[in-house]
Order: sequence, then C-alpha cells, then structure tokens
Amino acid sequence: MTLEPRFDSLIPAEMAERAERVGVRKAELDAISTFALAVLAGAFIALGAIFATTVGAGGASLPYGIGRLVSGIAFSLGLILIVVGGAELFTGNTLIVMAWADRKVSTRHLLRNWVVVYAGNFVGAISTAIVAFVSGQYLFGGGAVGLAALGTANAKAGLDFIPAVALGMLCNALVCLAVWLTFSARTTTDRILAIVPPIAAFVAAGFEHSVANMYFIPQGLLIKAFAPASFWAGIGKSAADYPSLTLQGFLVTNLVPVTIGNIIGGAVMVGAAYWFIYLRRAGPASSRATH
Repeated sequence: MTLEPRFDSLIPAEMAERAERVGVRKAELDAISTFALAVLAGAFIALGAIFATTVGAGGASLPYGIGRLVSGIAFSLGLILIVVGGAELFTGNTLIVMAWADRKVSTRHLLRNWVVVYAGNFVGAISTAIVAFVSGQYLFGGGAVGLAALGTANAKAGLDFIPAVALGMLCNALVCLAVWLTFSARTTTDRILAIVPPIAAFVAAGFEHSVANMYFIPQGLLIKAFAPASFWAGIGKSAADYPSLTLQGFLVTNLVPVTIGNIIGGAVMVGAAYWFIYLRRAGPASSRATH
C-alpha cells in the first residue's frame, strides 16, 4: 500500500521526536561550525534588538502595552533569522535536554554545545553592538534611539537577583515554545507565523533574554562611555543619570541570573516537560519502534 504524502503540520508527539533529532544533530556538530553559527545567532538577535529599539524610540505618546507590543514584533526578526537562516542560539539550544534525557546525547556533548554556543552568541552580539555604535545609529531621531537604548540598558543592569532569574525563566519558556512550535511547521511561512507571537509576548511583558542582553547592555555602556557631548545636550541627560549601567551591572547583576533563569525556563519548563509527556520510556533499553 502506498501512503499519500502529508502536507499538514506535525502533531505534538511527532514534534517531540523531531526536537530530539534536531538536538542530536546540534550536539554532534563540530565545535568550529557550532561557534561560527553561534556568532551569527548573536548578531541576528542583536539586529532584532536594534530594530526593536528603533521602533520603540520616541514612542512615549503610545500606551505602554502598545509600544511594547510593537517592539516585540520587531524583535521577532532575530529568531526568524536564526530559525530560517540557520544559526545556533544558546537559549533555544536548552531544548537539547530532550535528547539528553533520552540518552541520545551525552552530558559532555550537551555542556560543550552550551558553552561554545554561549561564547559565540556573546561574540556576535557584542560585535554587532560595537558596529552599531560606530555607525552612529543611536544618534538617529535627534538622539531618540540612543535615549531608548540607555533607558533599556540601565533598567536591565539594575535588576535584583531573584526577579532577574524569574524574568529569565519566563522569557526562555516563551522562546523555547516558539522554537517548539516551529517543529510542527512544513513551510517557511509556518515557521515565521509560529515565532512571532511568543517572541512578541516576552518582549512586551518585559522578560529577560541573556543573548539579547549581550547587545542591549553593551550598547548602553558604549553610549554612556563614548557618546559626544552634543548627544547628551540633545537628549537633556548626562551619564550620571544611568548609575546602574556598569560592567558589573552587565556581567554580574544581569547576565548571571538571567542565564540561570533562561536555562531553567528552556530546559526544565519546556524541554523536560515535553520529554516527560511524549518521549519518556519504560526503561533505557526500550525503543519506540517496539511500542
């Protein structure tokens, strides 16, 4: 009997198996290729952040939620570029725990992937922040873009530890749900439509994404340290108005707790949950093919 080809989206049980296969491929990819793809992902997220900052600049007249929603839709560009174009994002790769829990990926390969991808994302995001600063894009809109960037960075660098962890958890639950939804997709259009709502939701709600913050806060630091006096005069502010915006605020106050929260949100709240529902087995030697 010849089976007819399927054109409908995958159902959740099939999505879980697809997620597992993708996790295995990611964990087995060589370190150099993984790092290069991670640099791209960091740059892609930074481009989404630039887009979000720009569309949100000077939008004080909009209701708070509407302005955040517009920025969130714009920020979705980053994950769309990653999923459709191909790149390695640390927050999304927390889903590799699904293959790890099924013993198809070793702990060593899981941790190697996370470390290499995190480092590559860091390089890509900060490099993009430097290029964006040198371009003078923050001066656009009479300095409105730079003002928005400073406000965002200062707020992120001033978070308390526990809220930062919790905001990171909620953020990456939504990011990984966006990635999870793409596993059901059959076309590029499907993938894009699946990505936008969860990503727009996390940005609109003010949740914290470690890789995005590798752009947002360094961009604020660069503006605070090197912007000309004419910029500060134009926005009616001074560097002293952003006291939380320091290197310690970036690396310790924000990046450490947000990264912890991102791992919990992606690996536990999404990856482990769907593994438990769809992929757990009666024993290590069993196989789905026998059920």
